[in-house]
Amino acid sequence: MNTMFKGIKHFVRDEDGATGVEYALLLTFVALVIIGFGTGMGDAITRTFGAVVAGMPAA
Repeated sequence: MNTMFKGIKHFVRDEDGATGVEYALLLTFVALVIIGFGTGMGDAITRTFGAVVAGMPAA
């Protein structure tokens, strides 16, 4: 019976699972920011190259 209580105390004090969840949430947030930033940058780059191509004389 004493071993069971020790196991329960160890489980309650163990923070590995909580740390893993925190890292997963942080990684998800960073991925969403990178995706949002990449999409905006992609549109800006497309417009810039479109303007450069439109300004070049036809060869």
